[in-house]
Amino acid sequence: MCRFGLPFLIRDCLILPSLLACWAVATFAQGAVPTTDSGLRDRSSLYITTPGTGVVVATVSSEKRSALLDRQALLQLLNRSNHTATWQTTNEIVQGAFEDHVSQGVFNNVEYGEYDIEVSAVGYLSERRQLQVVNSWSPIQLKFTLKRDPEAINLDVPDMVISAKARKEVKRGVSALKSNNLKEAEKQLGAAYSSDPSSSDVNFLLGYLNYQKREYERAADYLRAATNINPRNKQALTLLGRAGLQQKDYPAARGALERAVIEDADNWQPHDLLANTYLHQGNFDRARDEARVAIEKGKGHDSPAQLVLGEALVSLGDDKAGVQALNRFLEESPLHPMAGQVRGLIAEIEEHAATPAAAALAERGPSKLVGVDPLEALGAPILSANSWQPPGIDEIKLNVAAGAICPAGQVIYESGKRVQELVEDVTRFAAVEDLFHQRLDAYGLPIRTETRKFNYVASISEQQPGYLSVDEYRADKLELAGYPDQIASTGFAALALVFHPHMRDNFEMKCEGLGDWRGQPSWLVRFQQREDRPSRIHSYKVGTQIHPVNLKGRAWITAGKFQIVRIEAELISPMPEIQLLSEHQVVEYGPVPFARKNTTLWLPKSAEIYFDFRRHRYYRRHSFDHYMLFAVDSNEKRKEPQNKPPPG
Repeated sequence: MCRFGLPFLIRDCLILPSLLACWAVATFAQGAVPTTDSGLRDRSSLYITTPGTGVVVATVSSEKRSALLDRQALLQLLNRSNHTATWQTTNEIVQGAFEDHVSQGVFNNVEYGEYDIEVSAVGYLSERRQLQVVNSWSPIQLKFTLKRDPEAINLDVPDMVISAKARKEVKRGVSALKSNNLKEAEKQLGAAYSSDPSSSDVNFLLGYLNYQKREYERAADYLRAATNINPRNKQALTLLGRAGLQQKDYPAARGALERAVIEDADNWQPHDLLANTYLHQGNFDRARDEARVAIEKGKGHDSPAQLVLGEALVSLGDDKAGVQALNRFLEESPLHPMAGQVRGLIAEIEEHAATPAAAALAERGPSKLVGVDPLEALGAPILSANSWQPPGIDEIKLNVAAGAICPAGQVIYESGKRVQELVEDVTRFAAVEDLFHQRLDAYGLPIRTETRKFNYVASISEQQPGYLSVDEYRADKLELAGYPDQIASTGFAALALVFHPHMRDNFEMKCEGLGDWRGQPSWLVRFQQREDRPSRIHSYKVGTQIHPVNLKGRAWITAGKFQIVRIEAELISPMPEIQLLSEHQVVEYGPVPFARKNTTLWLPKSAEIYFDFRRHRYYRRHSFDHYMLFAVDSNEKRKEPQNKPPPG
């Protein structure tokens, strides 16, 4: 049973068997809002358009959990009959019964006819559609979900690597970069640099900013500083090499890019840029080899590398293979702006090969034909989405030992036995629990921070075979209003029960290899809720309704003793019915020695939760210390923790 003191919203709640995590939140009645078939508020009365014209409304979101796009998008509406274009930018508005925030742009006074609309945003792939405007009384509602560009530069800057004084300016500067507001970005990042000039990440961001402004020499200065401070900053190394190419400083570009391919060997772009550098230096053998590596690693995103390969092969005298590579570029990118130049280059090569004098010259040595600069085909470096929470379970690049074969069955079986021991250990201890809660703004900066301290006791019981029940108790039972933002969180320390023999069949499990956790060799096991099994591990309770949550995640399990030391878990998909867009949990476990009794128990140490709920972002951390064994240590005297909310 999971109990919350709720004076008027929720009475003591009986949680379904084996429901291990429960969130209780306050609910308030809201008035209904008229909606269209698309689920958006009918705002047609708010749009003004002249007779004989229509209205086009475009709503834009991010593919990651269909969340609000956190930057401004550019909308282009092209009239297909006269090829005239108009532009708009999106703005954040509030709509719907739950007052959802959406990113939306509106075109009015649109003449009747056929149009193409294109939506683009920094760090995302553009999307284009066709539409017809045929009346004035019914606005055309379009919804776009932009996909993140897989080749985008990652601007995530962990808080711990920059000074507290510079942190706010960095996050605001990054936000401005996302919306391509370079003036504001320069102001904020300049202030951050004044506070923390020795930060590799701040120097990298200023280098990126100046590269976008086409001030390549100044960009190179910042990027060089970033790589001197952190020689393994692979993004700075790659962009430094690219700045060298733009300045035609090929020795400097080569030095940076040869370091970049060592630090970022699996990324095709530094290999492509290095191949381009070798091409301009006349080192055609190495240009050919690096281009082939880029193509192998690019897997469909590597068409610029085909240009390098084609020109390198032609310069080595292999016109046939060179033309084949150039034609592959045209096949993969037929509408590329440089397609005409490439076709002209192919024609020049074929004409060159057909000339007897040129053919005789080719027999005496390689030609030095470089007709198109492949750097122009690569496109500008772009940003990826900056996240206020950890990367998703499937976004993490795993580092596993090569050749280590995972005994999956043994890992899952033995870890289940350890979890059974954890169940026994949990019923034997009490602790002091510290709750740290932050409400965050759009930049990921805390708006409000609150702390609580509790005496904590937990127990896990099997009231009937195969069904586990978790009880958690805190001293001075709080009503819901006593918790930060009226959100009570329990049960996260029991996340390891995913591997309990009575629970694990509800999940698909896969051993991903042998990794490392804080110096300990650890097996990595990914798990995901099965669709054909009940979801019994986690839920949200809103009002009187319980909403089970389907989870996926990963566990770090020690290779020697099969103890679970860390688990990360997140939603399989967002839950719009309760306005839960995302949730990410990180729980850590470890040994706790009790010296007086010469015993050690394996217990939860901390639980962190990042969640986007009802248009707000939150970070919460539960941590435990001052552990005490039941019965054997019951005579120990401890000071009662205070449970008074701080002022404000």
